Amino acid sequence: MSAYSVVACCQIAPRVGDLAYNRRIGERAIRDAARHGAQILVLPELAQSGYVFHDLEEARTLAETRDGPALQLWRALARELGVVIVGGFCEQLEEGGVANSAALVDASGVRAIYRKAHLWDGENTIFSAGTEPPPVVDTAFGRIALMICYDLEFPEWVRLPALAGAELICAPVNWPRAPRPPLERPAEVVRVQANASVNRLFIAACDRHGHERGVDWVQGSVIVDSDGYPLAGPVEEGGEQLLLATLNLAEARDKRISRHNHLHQDRRPGLYGEGGLLA
Repeated sequence: MSAYSVVACCQIAPRVGDLAYNRRIGERAIRDAARHGAQILVLPELAQSGYVFHDLEEARTLAETRDGPALQLWRALARELGVVIVGGFCEQLEEGGVANSAALVDASGVRAIYRKAHLWDGENTIFSAGTEPPPVVDTAFGRIALMICYDLEFPEWVRLPALAGAELICAPVNWPRAPRPPLERPAEVVRVQANASVNRLFIAACDRHGHERGVDWVQGSVIVDSDGYPLAGPVEEGGEQLLLATLNLAEARDKRISRHNHLHQDRRPGLYGEGGLLA
C-alpha cells in the first residue's frame, strides 16, 4: 500500500426523491474524479436520496438496502475504476425504520456501512440513530474511517477512530447555511480543522450544493491535513465542485507533536471521567 493517496470530494446537488437522477450525477462525479486520478472518492450525505424529507413515510419510500440500486452502482464503479467510494444513503432497516447511513465500497464490494449516531434537528423525527462506533477499514489506499456530518461536532466520537488507527476520516455531510460574521470561515470547517489537528489525522468532508425545500447549503467541502490545514477547499461557490488532494497518510501514523509529547500516550482518561469506549 502506497503512503500517498489521492482523495476527492465530489460536491454535487442531489434532488430529494429523484433516485435515478441522483445515481446519474453521482456516477458522473465519480468518473470525473477517477479521470483526475482520485483513488478515494467521497460523496455528500444522503447523496442517494436527497436530504429534506417531509416525514418518515417519505423517507421509507426512498430508502434502500445495501443491495439496492445505489450501492450496486457504487460497487460496479469501484470495481471498474479501482477506487474506494464513500457515499451517504437512506438505509432501509429490517424493522421498518430508516437510518442516515454511509457506505464504504471498494473493488471487493461493500466493506462497511455506518449509521449516523448523532442526529441533527429534524433528523430525530425520521431516522433511527446508530449505536456502533465509526468503522475503520483497511483499504488499498489507507485506513479509512466513516462519519457523517453532525458526528464531527463530538470530539469524543472523532477520537474513537483515531485511537483505532484511522489515517483518514471520510465524512459525507450536508451543512445547512446559517448566518456568520463577515470574513469568517464556516464554523463547520473550523471544527473539521480542529478535529484533524488534535488527532493528527486527515479528514475529507464532502458537502453538497443547491437549494432543497427551503434549505441552502454551506458548500464547504474541504480536505484537511493532519496538522489541521486545508489542502483543498472550502470553495463556497455555487455549482458542482471537484476537490482533489494528494495525502501522505504516513503522517497520520506519527502522533508525536514535540520531542516529549505524543497525542495518544499523553492522554489521561482517568482524569476525564469518561468510561466505556473512551477509557
